[in-house]
Amino acid sequence: MFKTLVTMSLAAVLFGSATTGALAQDAKPVKIGWAAWSDAEFVTKLAAKLIKDELGQEVELVQTDVAPLYQGVSRGDLDAMMMAWLPQTHADYFAKVKDKVETLGTVYDGAKLGWVVPKYVPEDAIASIEDLKKDDVKEQLGNQVLGIDPGAGLTRLSQQAVKDYGLDDYKLQISSEAGMLTSVDRAMRSEKWFVATSWSPHWMFGKYELRYIDDPKKSLGEAEHVDILARQGFKEENPKVAEFLSRMKLPISDLEAAMFNAQETSYDEAVKKYITDHPDQVKAWLGENEG
Repeated sequence: MFKTLVTMSLAAVLFGSATTGALAQDAKPVKIGWAAWSDAEFVTKLAAKLIKDELGQEVELVQTDVAPLYQGVSRGDLDAMMMAWLPQTHADYFAKVKDKVETLGTVYDGAKLGWVVPKYVPEDAIASIEDLKKDDVKEQLGNQVLGIDPGAGLTRLSQQAVKDYGLDDYKLQISSEAGMLTSVDRAMRSEKWFVATSWSPHWMFGKYELRYIDDPKKSLGEAEHVDILARQGFKEENPKVAEFLSRMKLPISDLEAAMFNAQETSYDEAVKKYITDHPDQVKAWLGENEG
């Protein structure tokens, strides 16, 4: 699918060149890749709108899985991606391409991965991943952990956590973010117990009363930063957009509120509202506060 999208977009560029004559280098659409995670969708669509409206450049968004994102940027098929979770979550992906990409900046700090339970589950029953080994807890949870995409870093680390904690009786349900959230919503409505893989920032913490459980072995890592990666040469070829992306940084609390708004309305509406509500932040990203 990714190769098809790339082929189609290249064909469109060639066709456009043939019909409109030689185009300036910076007239090409900026191609930004993203995976279908709510935080990635919001920040990517926010950047795209500002690049188009304020910098006057067209943007092409390419949705695909995590591994093809890293490959696409490293090969130059994509100009940038805004969701490199480091140092641990995407460590494997980043290690393979680190010499072929450039880091433009950090879009937010303090991100984390973990396993969550509803707040109505007593802490004396489940306070830590270790507690999942209790017989009565296994029964309440149906011996399963609600998971997300098979290619996600969170899935890889969760599989490691299952091993590290000796949760041999458990099945990590590989699904998708949407699938996990559907299961969470259904369980919350009937106040059933569950444990789910999750991460911050995420709008689910605005909608549901959830809490992370402790991970004493640090199998799921600690605080992460989410970076913007670009293909080699992008900064030199498109300095305006590269400088904008390098300055773009959101507080996690602002991001989670915007993501929850996107669920209640739409991503386009949430992006517009964010821009309206944060004029000074946007000016700083655009470099308008300098000088």
